[in-house]
Amino acid sequence: MSLTPHSNRTARLPNTSLTLCAMAVATGLWISPVQAQQADEETTQETSKLERIEVTARKTVESLQETPVAITSIGAAELGEKGISVLTEVQQFSPNTTLQTSRGTNSTLTAFIRGLGQQDPLWGYEPGVGIYVDDVYIARPQGAVLDLLDVQRIEVLRGPQGTLYGKNTIGGAVKYVTQEMTGEMQMNLEATLGSYSQRDVKLTGQFPLIEDTVYLGVGYANLNRDGFGEYLISALPNQDKENYNKDLWAARVTLEIHPSDQLFFRFGWDKTEDTSNAKGGYRLLPSLLTDAPVPDSKYDSYTSLPTWNKVELEGYNWLARYQVSDNLELKYIGSHRESYSPTNIDFDNTPLPIFDVPAEYDDSNDTHEIQANYIGDQLSLVSGLYFYDGESCGNFDAILGVLGVSLGATGLTREVSGCNNSTSWAAYTQLNYDVTDKLSLSVGARFTDEEKTATVYNGLVFANVYPYSDWVDGYVRPDGELVPQVLGADANGDDVLDAPAVESWSRFTPRVGVEYQFDDNMMFFASYSQGFKSGTFNPRATTNEPGVEPEVVDSIEVGMKSDLTDALRLNVTLFSYDHKDRQYIGVEGDLTDPTALDQRLRNAAETAAKGAELELTWVATDNLQFDVAYGYIDFEIKENNAIPPLIGLASTPGNTFNLNANYLLETSFGDITFNANYYYRDDYLIFETSDLIQQDAYGMVNLSARWESVSGNWYGGLHVKNLTDEEYLVGGYDFVTRDEDGNYGPGLGGDTTLIGYYGDPRTVHLTVGYRF
Repeated sequence: MSLTPHSNRTARLPNTSLTLCAMAVATGLWISPVQAQQADEETTQETSKLERIEVTARKTVESLQETPVAITSIGAAELGEKGISVLTEVQQFSPNTTLQTSRGTNSTLTAFIRGLGQQDPLWGYEPGVGIYVDDVYIARPQGAVLDLLDVQRIEVLRGPQGTLYGKNTIGGAVKYVTQEMTGEMQMNLEATLGSYSQRDVKLTGQFPLIEDTVYLGVGYANLNRDGFGEYLISALPNQDKENYNKDLWAARVTLEIHPSDQLFFRFGWDKTEDTSNAKGGYRLLPSLLTDAPVPDSKYDSYTSLPTWNKVELEGYNWLARYQVSDNLELKYIGSHRESYSPTNIDFDNTPLPIFDVPAEYDDSNDTHEIQANYIGDQLSLVSGLYFYDGESCGNFDAILGVLGVSLGATGLTREVSGCNNSTSWAAYTQLNYDVTDKLSLSVGARFTDEEKTATVYNGLVFANVYPYSDWVDGYVRPDGELVPQVLGADANGDDVLDAPAVESWSRFTPRVGVEYQFDDNMMFFASYSQGFKSGTFNPRATTNEPGVEPEVVDSIEVGMKSDLTDALRLNVTLFSYDHKDRQYIGVEGDLTDPTALDQRLRNAAETAAKGAELELTWVATDNLQFDVAYGYIDFEIKENNAIPPLIGLASTPGNTFNLNANYLLETSFGDITFNANYYYRDDYLIFETSDLIQQDAYGMVNLSARWESVSGNWYGGLHVKNLTDEEYLVGGYDFVTRDEDGNYGPGLGGDTTLIGYYGDPRTVHLTVGYRF
């Protein structure tokens, strides 16, 4: 029996990376990737066939083909044609990009770009890919799997964005951009029915409150779907046994004020509540301790925890923009966001409390940013000040109940709780200067100063403990702290920790670039940039250990953006980076002891990677278009003091490939756009320190047909996702041991906990909408 999960139909892509790199060098085509898209409000015609795509990667509106940044942009029309309704689907169209749902939830995001990101979503761990909604930073991964509602475009920026976007963008950034209102009365009602009883309703609209001056925008979505599988056994009575279901609503309200042509204000509120069930994993091995064999379906599971789960998000944002002159714009962006998520994660996925983790995440943050953007004849300047104040707290109870009973107790729980708070400010600037009509230089820098405070409470309780009373029916939690504070400071000198630990870091992150406009249709560029992931404290600390230094990435890119003809666009980027001071959790003590829990966070390793990204658009006829996106990455370990040692990149295949075909059929009753998409991912590890769970290479086919009425009022779409029903891993847990002969033994909790979480199976959905 193989424990490396296989897709149903494994598709192998020839190893074309060396050929593509040789072609790029031989032809001088070094590029920044770009995703061509259908015409919509954000695009204007550039030639007879290819279109001008506008992006804001450098915080000003520019043509994508003139922006020396590796970026993929997908507009509203293309999102609709492909039936893309959630952020994670965007990964298919951006090379070397992973956007997946994390392990036991429906809303927590795992994001990697070029192998740089963060897998563990626990409070205190910082992301490696920044998520932004209208330039507002989404600090935590909980709730970051955004359902797309009234979006203008999605931009994926690859490579460190340490100058303009700051900390925690070592891999890149994903920008969710909404459309400013037109001032006209508009409403859009959309309904979707699909597989697994999918029932979605979306309503968006805008209303002029004062003509040409004040506009109100609203949006509401209610998204429901039955589970892809079920909990075959639930130890608790009266539980909802749907697994991988969806039950979510989201709302937003936006107020825009245009006092004059030069002055603009926007105020926004949004809220999301996701009550989808906790996601149960698939046992890759039968249990040693109870009757829990490997299920027939990858989406079936067992549990001893409640199946409920909840994610609440709420935020406010505000923007003031003043056009001082034709050359100078001032902007202020502010936000306040809160999130709360109680969740049930059954690590062992059996009806016994072998390794159960009920947990809470509670976060809030405030951001303020002031920008001054200047555009002159030869000189442009983007500069600003940024302030961030965030609180990230939580608690989890690692219940090892079966082990506790074997020791003569009523149960056993390791409880961990605490906060990891951050206050930071930054000043940044980036200057672009045209030396000649063809040659431009860009120089940028950002200085960030950050202070973090942290507390950790950690200890054993010889009983089964839950975060609060009635977490399970009838449970009463004892008052007060159940475990001691183990990380912090002694404020009064009595040798007792009673205050947070405090550490500060500062970082200067530069960027230098050169661009050469060979002719009107071809640009070459090269850049050096640096980014960093914040220093932090170990949220699972068992002793009063020090914080760790920031991770640092130094990256070099060379590329080309070109419209070779009025029908052929080719963009290529070659990159390499060094990743220093990688933060890694290692186990203290006897590594062969499967019950060892003591861990310490270290700057434990240095790695490097190089790769290539290619994006091509060919407008074959006025009605037929092909798009290709290819990514290649080669990984190297330069220093490896991690315990256990690093062996590769997490959730990052060596090759990604996408081939997309779009055909427009014009009829007397409206236009029909047919879309076919093939997406390939090479094999990849789930964890960077273990090969116990890995995914074989697979290919996925998606088909869509979208109709727009002649009047433009009615539209509809039929979308088939994952046509061949591929089974592919997106997460897992590996608490097992393995001997030299490949035999598996019990790990933490005393069972063979080897668990997989899978992406969506084949689904079909029909969407109908009306604009009025």
